[in-house]
Amino acid sequence: MKIDVVSIFPEYLAGLQLSLIGKAVDQGLLDLSVHDLRDFTFDRHNTVDDSPYGGGAGMVMKAEPWALALEHILGGKSPETVRGEEHTVSGNSAEGEPAGNGKPILIVPSPAGPVFNQRIAEELSNADHLVFACGRYEGIDQRVIDWSAQHFDLRPMSIGDYVLNGGEVASMVMIEAVSRLIPGVIGNPESLTEESHEDGLLEYPIYTKPASWRDRDVPEILLSGNHGAIARWRRDWRLERTAEIRPDLLAELHDLDKHDRSVLDRFESGDESVKE
Repeated sequence: MKIDVVSIFPEYLAGLQLSLIGKAVDQGLLDLSVHDLRDFTFDRHNTVDDSPYGGGAGMVMKAEPWALALEHILGGKSPETVRGEEHTVSGNSAEGEPAGNGKPILIVPSPAGPVFNQRIAEELSNADHLVFACGRYEGIDQRVIDWSAQHFDLRPMSIGDYVLNGGEVASMVMIEAVSRLIPGVIGNPESLTEESHEDGLLEYPIYTKPASWRDRDVPEILLSGNHGAIARWRRDWRLERTAEIRPDLLAELHDLDKHDRSVLDRFESGDESVKE
């Protein structure tokens, strides 16, 4: 997979060079490039923003630097080449634009977008090319957003109902969630199947040695060696934890069996709990 990120603070994305994502880049599983938006400006101050039409507080990111940066990603032109050419934002196709379903996916972090979740992460992990546009200030001029929809599969995306200073943190969240699903990035792929949200439920509690720590013992069933009973205990825990913390997730589940429903019924009535 190829991932491009555009930001006025490229150093903000340095964390992507660490841990599993950094190893995935080193191993060639992931092609990750971070671009400085200011490389696509022409004045001596490298201006990327201006005051909003119609008045109001804050500044708006200018359309032209964004269009040039995105054209660079599509066509592979260097910032130096882009600087030497005449450009206007228009409806014409950018050089190198893939056709049809081959369009890169352009993700614009925005509180106005749909909320990113595990299902979306799974979908995006199958893409060939993701581009993240990290806005700042009051956001990006709407004209370049509209223009980009002609050249990319445009996806405004939120990571929650709150506002951040910029799109860098949100992009890093989504990049990590997507990248770890790429085959080979996680050493043991089986670990992906038992995580929170993977099948709509939160994860069960986990323990390691020693079996007793500060008068707190690991649940006996985990020491029993009965793998069927352990699997059932973990499933029951996930059901109860989800019902307690994220009951909204249960409404989306359609594969609950009779035992699952009995666990939830006992939890709702306050009877015996697997947590006890």
